[in-house]
Amino acid sequence: MSNASALWFFESVNLYDTLCPHKVKTMSERHSFNYFKKDQFIYFPDEPAQYIYMIAEGRVRIGRYLDDGKEVITAILGMGEIFGELALAGEEKRTDFAQAMDDKTTVCPLSIEDLKQLMYGNQELSFKMLKLVGLRLMKLERKLELLVFKDARTRIIEFIKDSATWKGKKVGYETLVPTKLTHKDIAALTGTSRQTVTTILNELKEKNLINFDRKKILVRDLANLK
Repeated sequence: MSNASALWFFESVNLYDTLCPHKVKTMSERHSFNYFKKDQFIYFPDEPAQYIYMIAEGRVRIGRYLDDGKEVITAILGMGEIFGELALAGEEKRTDFAQAMDDKTTVCPLSIEDLKQLMYGNQELSFKMLKLVGLRLMKLERKLELLVFKDARTRIIEFIKDSATWKGKKVGYETLVPTKLTHKDIAALTGTSRQTVTTILNELKEKNLINFDRKKILVRDLANLK
């Protein structure tokens, strides 16, 4: 999973430069950015799935509602990342929602028809888009597995480990994970409370398994994090 996760992140960022209409000569004049205030929804469940979106500024929360009405946050994405890509896989109506997390969140929409035109005759882009969709689904399955079968402590530890393999940089035995996620964000992603996240992170820090501040998490030895 580590190679797949890392590939997903880096290809997502690279694809932004390839797909953003403002960076494509033939599209730049007829496309505009969409701007959202904090907590404003970009799309809701059951809306027609007609676009994929690229984040130019700010952060976007992706989530879905369970049958009992409970909200599950599946991803928190930032600048350069892509969302709404399941429209490419045949999703006619949204099964999730997308919500701005910051004021002046700026996204660039690209219609599925425009995307298909870009992909037509471009085998490399087509391969990357299909891989992006597949790896996103793998990531969603992993998250739902943790929420259903694991206790709160395990969810948080597995979240750190997944983040380390996804975005981490190896420094000797240590792994540096750059992150702007707050304890509240991590709680939303792991289906726990902010207090639980703080308690467990501090416990892991006291055991010298991790260190952290507002910009990063340092995992001392990924193999021993448990």
